[in-house]
Amino acid sequence: MNVKLFKTPNDFLDAALDYLEAHEVLNGLMLGIVFRLSHSAPRRRNRPFLAVVEDGGELVGAAVMTPPRKMVLYSHLADCQPVVEALHEAMAGRWTVPALLGPANVADAWAKLWEQANNRPAKPGMMQRVFELRQVQPLTLPSGKLRLAAADDFERVVAWIQGFHVDANIQDDSESAELLARGKMQNGDLFLWENEAGEPVTMASKARPTRHGITVTLVYTPADLHGRGYATACVATLSQQLLDDGFQFCTLFTDLGNPVSNYIYEKIGYTAVADFHEYYFDG
Repeated sequence: MNVKLFKTPNDFLDAALDYLEAHEVLNGLMLGIVFRLSHSAPRRRNRPFLAVVEDGGELVGAAVMTPPRKMVLYSHLADCQPVVEALHEAMAGRWTVPALLGPANVADAWAKLWEQANNRPAKPGMMQRVFELRQVQPLTLPSGKLRLAAADDFERVVAWIQGFHVDANIQDDSESAELLARGKMQNGDLFLWENEAGEPVTMASKARPTRHGITVTLVYTPADLHGRGYATACVATLSQQLLDDGFQFCTLFTDLGNPVSNYIYEKIGYTAVADFHEYYFDG
């Protein structure tokens, strides 16, 4: 196994794009991160970790990390242990991995290797499932409409992002929520579902476009408005709009610990593709 590191996102894409797009739904997160890096101004601090793993000249794995955020790791191999070991050795003493997200077998293999090297347990994060949608199913939706979030919605959106982070056990402060809200609203990525009275009741965002797909994320409905079909209406309408815009498919990540949301997405037409596991590592 040979690990090859890259200094720029474009160099990484030149090497890894075809490999990652062979399973684009699984690699939407990694591709979305790198596409965003490729279109942003280069930074001197916190340079990204961009790597592929080769075996006999063929790509068998890839990893991306933008410190201090988690590393995203992928391999198509059922026996991914050699890939994980090669990456772990290449990073030892040079890069710190605070957390990791990847297909279940790959993430589990990395966590086990880390535990053996550090003689202490990794902390499991959210167990997730990746879903794909190519056609929205016919549904009876509650009255209302989807619209872009506007400037007057800012405070509401910040509060809802904080609520989303609490539900997802994401440790972010109010400043982070404000920055995220401001960026998504400025880019026209954040949408609200209004009920028939014109009141915003659910939020969702588009994110991380790849060459053929795009992700739906930040789906949030306040607890007192649950059970009225608002999230279903918001996600179904936004997903159809994205397909109409020319994307071949939509993806989203769900929390396996929340069977209600998984049922909602399946009803819309999302189908499960694979499970992803998240781990956190102290020190």
